[in-house]
Amino acid sequence: MIKKLPVSCPSCENELAVEKLICNNCETQVVGNYQLPLFLKLSAEEQEFIMQFFLSSGSLKDMAKQMDVSYPTMRNKVDDLITKIKTISDE
Repeated sequence: MIKKLPVSCPSCENELAVEKLICNNCETQVVGNYQLPLFLKLSAEEQEFIMQFFLSSGSLKDMAKQMDVSYPTMRNKVDDLITKIKTISDE
């Protein structure tokens, strides 16, 4: 089972920050207080949607066919994701 990186605090639900990175090869450690990349702040479903969008060369028409939904439904999903990304970017 692959462990999923937690992005919110299990206690208060605030956003978590990265404190330490470790090289698995030489065990070098980088310590600090770093924000998570925007992509990791999205849900797994939203991340998968973006990957599918990328892999379909940005064709909403192709994605709508693959997901068996209408083009307007796919367009609405993209618009919702754009709104969420803008909100996260403004935080």
